[in-house]
Amino acid sequence: MADDGGQVTQLLKAMRAGDPQAAQDLLPLVYAELHRLAKSYMRRERPDHTLQATALINEAYLRLAGEEIDWKNRAHLSACRPR
Repeated sequence: MADDGGQVTQLLKAMRAGDPQAAQDLLPLVYAELHRLAKSYMRRERPDHTLQATALINEAYLRLAGEEIDWKNRAHLSACRPR
């Protein structure tokens, strides 16, 4: 994820501590980074592909949201792969 000055890690820690606002604040940061990555991947696809970056992000979110993961920090979030 982009350099966020530790904001993602701090929000993940706040979520683990039970702060419900932390999840609301985290989502836009994670979404923006996922969208940037997805657009980059889509530029490398063949010209006639039909998958869009937003659809790719939505699929990734649905897979991650269904997992019971205790996110530790930004690096952990970036490295996780849903089953």
